[in-house]
Amino acid sequence: MTVVVITGDHPRHVYLVQQLACAGLLSGWIVERREPHVPVAGADVPTALHELYNRHFQRREAAEHRAFGALSPADVAVDRLTVDVADLNGDRVRAFLVDKAPSHVVSYGCHKLDEAVLGSVPARFWNTHGGLSPAYRGVHTHFWPSYMLEPQMTGMTLHETTAAIDGGAIIHQSGVDLIRGDGLHDLACRAVATYARELPAILTRALASDVVGVIQKTTGRIWTAAMWRAEHLVPVYRHYDDRIVDLCLDGEITGRVPTLIRPLGDPEPGQGTQTAA
Repeated sequence: MTVVVITGDHPRHVYLVQQLACAGLLSGWIVERREPHVPVAGADVPTALHELYNRHFQRREAAEHRAFGALSPADVAVDRLTVDVADLNGDRVRAFLVDKAPSHVVSYGCHKLDEAVLGSVPARFWNTHGGLSPAYRGVHTHFWPSYMLEPQMTGMTLHETTAAIDGGAIIHQSGVDLIRGDGLHDLACRAVATYARELPAILTRALASDVVGVIQKTTGRIWTAAMWRAEHLVPVYRHYDDRIVDLCLDGEITGRVPTLIRPLGDPEPGQGTQTAA
């Protein structure tokens, strides 16, 4: 049994692939070239918020470099195919999958795969979602928990790929410990790193069994791209000074405790892991 991954090309995506490659689980990697890590403010961002918008994404880039180093796809020794978003569901991707004949395909940080790709090989397709489903499905779901004053709900979900956005049966979830001084990007990066270090053990167990995912019992909430606006940065940075984690640790903010879904049991972190340079 073998695994092919389909991911973006930002450091967090590469770090996850690096962990799987070090564990000897990968037969191939399809890389989608993603947008710049620090996007340029568009016309929908009010001029008065340009500085805040830039600060938010510059902090994200800095946090990823602290957590994962300046990783790029060239740093991982695995056979790979690199495509633009326009070709993600094209002939080359389908041919690559057919050639590798994986038993499992794991996606993370790429655009949506179409039915032709999902049907190109008799593999199980699983998606890595940067959020705890079903509470935080959709996009920007490492931002929204802090905005909603529940940073403890930051986490990651491995689920079956279905037509429902981040709504497939859950294979594994990981959370993150709150550490004093965390900004929301530090928390997000540590959630990714924790999950990436757990994933080799989880996939090893999955490859040796016919794991059945846990059906999501509630629809939760789908946070769409259209819901996020630069105005949402104002309370996080100007009111709370990105100290929401500290307020939570001090008991000034309280909220629900995440219940992680783990049908394969708790992993043994460290299997096949490698520290980013």
